[in-house]
Amino acid sequence: MKKKLVAALIFILSITLVLAGCGSSDKANEKNKGKSSEKEEAAEVNSGASQASYTAMDKLKDQYDIVIVGAGGAGMTAALEAKEKGLNPVIFEKMPVAGGNTSKASSGMNASETKFQKEQGIKDSNDLFYKETLEGGHGTNDKEMLRFFVDNSADAIDWLDTKGIKLNNITITGGMNEKRTHRPEDGSAVGQYLVDGLLGNVQEEKIPTFVNANVTDIMQKDGKVSGVKVLFNNKTEKEIAADAVIVTTGGYGANADMIEKVRPDLKGYVTTNQEGSTGDGIKMIEKLGGTVVDMDQIQVHPTVQQEKSYLIGEAVRGEGAILVNNDGKRFTNELDTRDKVTAAINKEPAKSAYLVFDAGVTERVKAIKQYEEMGFVKKADTVEALAKEMDVPANDLKATLDTWNSSVKAKKDAEFGRETGMDHDLSKAPYYAIKIGPGIHYTMGGVKINTNTEVLDKDGKPITGLFAAGEVAGGLHGENRIGGNSVAEIIIFGRQAGIKSAEYVNAK
Repeated sequence: MKKKLVAALIFILSITLVLAGCGSSDKANEKNKGKSSEKEEAAEVNSGASQASYTAMDKLKDQYDIVIVGAGGAGMTAALEAKEKGLNPVIFEKMPVAGGNTSKASSGMNASETKFQKEQGIKDSNDLFYKETLEGGHGTNDKEMLRFFVDNSADAIDWLDTKGIKLNNITITGGMNEKRTHRPEDGSAVGQYLVDGLLGNVQEEKIPTFVNANVTDIMQKDGKVSGVKVLFNNKTEKEIAADAVIVTTGGYGANADMIEKVRPDLKGYVTTNQEGSTGDGIKMIEKLGGTVVDMDQIQVHPTVQQEKSYLIGEAVRGEGAILVNNDGKRFTNELDTRDKVTAAINKEPAKSAYLVFDAGVTERVKAIKQYEEMGFVKKADTVEALAKEMDVPANDLKATLDTWNSSVKAKKDAEFGRETGMDHDLSKAPYYAIKIGPGIHYTMGGVKINTNTEVLDKDGKPITGLFAAGEVAGGLHGENRIGGNSVAEIIIFGRQAGIKSAEYVNAK
């Protein structure tokens, strides 16, 4: 009898625990609706997105309103806008995960006259943003594209906010005189935060997203785009019909052959690009008669960790870091445009340098924690001890930091004329250094589009039904891209591609 009573009590307790567990699970599921689990989020940091996020092959249809080629920031943004207009878009991504180069973006998203700038008392204007970007591109930017870009930047920040993607932590990057680089609230890297947020919205809107889906050709019928050919899992090819196609495949920064062809001087440089950035979209569009612009304009980023080809974001310098050479001395304005900082590093005998910063910078730039975990960062309690870790003269490094801290206090850099990223000195122990050198980072060139994101042929006329956005398109940045503008580009023109392609399909 006693044994039966105990067994009954255990049974009742078990049922109670199961029910409690179900209730907790339901609450957790509700709370995390549209978001990844903690395990999935951890996987996303390493892979770009969760494998569980994507559409199964048995859900594939033969026809969609709009096909989007590439699941980076521009592609997912375009899909969301098209869906909002009542259409049925699909995303095809050749890599095993969504994100593309967007997932590797670090510093932030540039925008002017934003609500977050106004809240924080930052006085900025679209005209100043335009002027500084044009100067950064050496006056060679497509001016019509640039005007559209700056005038729609604040609205893009607002749009992201409506999607639960808040970029209200504002810093500065090279080539700018005002704080307009918008980051996640905690100061972390913008890329993965953006990818996770956009992918969560894509899932919530039930937009089909196929990975390992390599679009190999864009089809035409009667002079209009009619769909695409897709190779799934490297074995099964299918033709998918569509009224419009948006190409958001990124640039060609990981295609050594393409780079060497247009810029033989860059042979052998490391690249920060993810391996899928091979120029596929450009090649497909050229086959259809689309034209290209600025293909030899390739940006080399000055601060790349060479052994792992890993970008050290510009926000590190924006929040106060300096560059020193193997003698422990500064040699340039660290927040000049990327091409000028790169040239200064390449003039050094070692063609490398060290980013030097303090504990204050690490508190303001959360990405540094990731750099530490990857083994890039040297750390010491004193400047002298850091100099030993760097193998540079301790007296010279100490003198460099003392001079710099005096410059910050006086708000005047007499040595190199730096005027930004001087809100904080470098006096808070411990001290840090990361060894860097230049690396291929961004391809300014690409297919020619207009402000409607329509792809243009050699006569400047739109190819009917074909749109493009993001790094696959050229002209916006001219000869040099300002840090933070590429993230803005994918959102601003990704939205425009979704809107204009939807208008085109609805008018058919």
